[in-house]
Amino acid sequence: MPSGLRGLMIAVMMAALMSSLTSIFNSSSTLFTIDIWKKIRKNANERELLLVGRIVTVVLVVISVVWIPILQNANSGQLYIYIQSVTSYLAPPITAIFILGVFWKRANEAGAFWGLMVGLMVGLTRMALEFVYPSPRCGVYDPRPSVIKDVHYLHFAIILCSLTAGVVVVISLLTEPPKETQMKNLTWWTISRERPSPDISLENIKESPQKRQANSDEQTSNKWKWGRLFCSSQPQLREAPRPNVLGDISENPFWARFCCVNAIILMCVNIFFYAYFA
Repeated sequence: MPSGLRGLMIAVMMAALMSSLTSIFNSSSTLFTIDIWKKIRKNANERELLLVGRIVTVVLVVISVVWIPILQNANSGQLYIYIQSVTSYLAPPITAIFILGVFWKRANEAGAFWGLMVGLMVGLTRMALEFVYPSPRCGVYDPRPSVIKDVHYLHFAIILCSLTAGVVVVISLLTEPPKETQMKNLTWWTISRERPSPDISLENIKESPQKRQANSDEQTSNKWKWGRLFCSSQPQLREAPRPNVLGDISENPFWARFCCVNAIILMCVNIFFYAYFA
């Protein structure tokens, strides 16, 4: 690449990396502060929570710096392969649970919990084995276990996703199914096709009939006093303002279906490339 274009690509990569790190640090510190620290200290004020969030962010930055030598030893120091391999060990359980939770009404809380636990344990075990048994150089005997040596991490992601889905299905079928009220508008098959009437009321504040009559009489008398100065006839009463009625907010379902079809096509293409190039 030319020098200018190469610098532009490096700037884009650095911006993407900084954005990802910022979101990760922010999310991690928020989770610790709100879900853990606030449970320990229930009377913590906003200043204390802000201070704890900043300290957690600093700790995460230190851990990231300490993790750099481990990253250099893993996957021959190739950052892209490292990111893809770690994603393949941690993302498939979440993907399987999300898909089953949306498209299968029988999935319940117990199945999702144990499927996530089993999937994460298997993925973390594979990731730990990757660190314990680094890949040898070319032409050197490979003493690694067959689960690492013969199974590519992308193929392992497919296996892990299938394993998690199987655990979710089995546990869900062996436990009590969720109630209909718990699944309303949460799965693909329980979405309400009827558009509820909006709860937003745009009418003016209603006054009591006595107060409204008093205001009307007062306006009439005032107008009559000023009208007598110009020898006008009986004053005309002002009509009461009509309430603003919210119109129909229904949308054409064509574009929603169009986006869904495109999402399915892109997901299928992504799965094909994910499996083919592995």
